[in-house]
Amino acid sequence: MATPVNSPMVGKLISVDVKVGDQVKENDPVATIEAMKMYVKIYAPASGVVKEIKANAGDVVNPDTVILTLE
Repeated sequence: MATPVNSPMVGKLISVDVKVGDQVKENDPVATIEAMKMYVKIYAPASGVVKEIKANAGDVVNPDTVILTLE
């Protein structure tokens, strides 16, 4: 079952720090967004393998936008 990794707030996606096929552990940083001139790291909610990346650097993301999925 896929686990989504969501944006916690409105912001600009600065980087996706993993690629499809990467193994991540719970609480590993997987992306960075910029919100109100602050950089906010997004962490993996669970351990798994990156299955799909759904957003790209430069995209504006909203709360609950799925950035990537883990399997």
